[in-house]
Order: sequence, then C-alpha cells, then structure tokens
Amino acid sequence: MYEYAVLAAEGEDVNPLLPATYDIVWSIVCVAIIAAVFYKFVIPSLNKVLAERTEKIEGGIAKAEAAQVEAQQTLQQYQQQLADARLEAARIREEARTQGQQILAQMRTEAQAESDRIVAAGHSQLEAQRQQILTELRSEVGRTAVDLAEKIIGQSVSDEAKQAASIERFLSELDSSDAGIGVGR
Repeated sequence: MYEYAVLAAEGEDVNPLLPATYDIVWSIVCVAIIAAVFYKFVIPSLNKVLAERTEKIEGGIAKAEAAQVEAQQTLQQYQQQLADARLEAARIREEARTQGQQILAQMRTEAQAESDRIVAAGHSQLEAQRQQILTELRSEVGRTAVDLAEKIIGQSVSDEAKQAASIERFLSELDSSDAGIGVGR
C-alpha cells in the first residue's frame, strides 16, 4: 500500500489492476518460450500418442468387423451344415422306413410260402393217409366179405385169385353205388 500511496503522491494516474509494462513483456516472453517448448516437444508427442491410439482403435474396429464377418460366415456355414444334416437324417429315416417295409413284405412272402408249403405237405400227407386207409379198409372189407361168404356158403373159398376177383368186384360195385348216391344229392 505504501507503493500506491507513493504513486498517488507523485500525481500520476496509475491503474492498480494493470501490471507494469515490463511484467507484461516478460510474461509474454515466458509464455512464448513455454508455447515454443510445447509446440516443439509436447504437441508432437501428444499427436503421436493420439495417432497411435487412433490407429489402434481403427485397427481394433477393423479386426472386430473382420471377426464379425467371419463369425457371420461361420454361422451361415453352421446353419448350412445343420440343414444338410437334417436333410441327411430325413433321407436316412426314409431309407430305413423303406427297408423296413421291404423286409416286412419279404417276411410276409416267406411266411406265406412256408404256410403254403406246410398246407401242401399236409394235403399230400392226408391224401397218402387216405389212400392207406382206403387200402387197409378194402383189405379189411375183403376179408370180412370172404368170411361172411364162407359162412353163408358153408364152404371155404380158398382160391386166392377168385377171392381177390370177388373182392374187387364187390368193392367196385360199392364205389359205383356211392358215386350214384353222391350225384343224386
């Protein structure tokens, strides 16, 4: 305050808010030196760091985009493979169903053939048994007829040839009478 009082006493009109001229000049020189140092050293390194960060960010974005494109392609390939696998599974199911139907039809055919063979064998066996029974029945009826004839006649019919001829004649008469009765029905 003493300084202001001295200035005020000298009669000069001095603004207390404005610094002295030499302070302004030296401040400008200091700011210029600091600006030159900043311009020469700090700003280039700052720009270099910013450029590196920009490159890293842009490179990261490019890598992310490439990874996204690759992921999209991989997803499409996966979906295509999945669709192919589903088609293959459907084809295999259909093929298995067709093979199953063929096997079933073949088994039915084989079973029918086996059944027909068994029925035919049964028919032939029945026919053979029928013929055997008829033969046995004819011989039995023949013996019975001879025995009855011997009892009726009272003498022995011992001639085998006459016996066989009589039996055959009797049986053929029986067959013809059976056939006549069967036709009338």
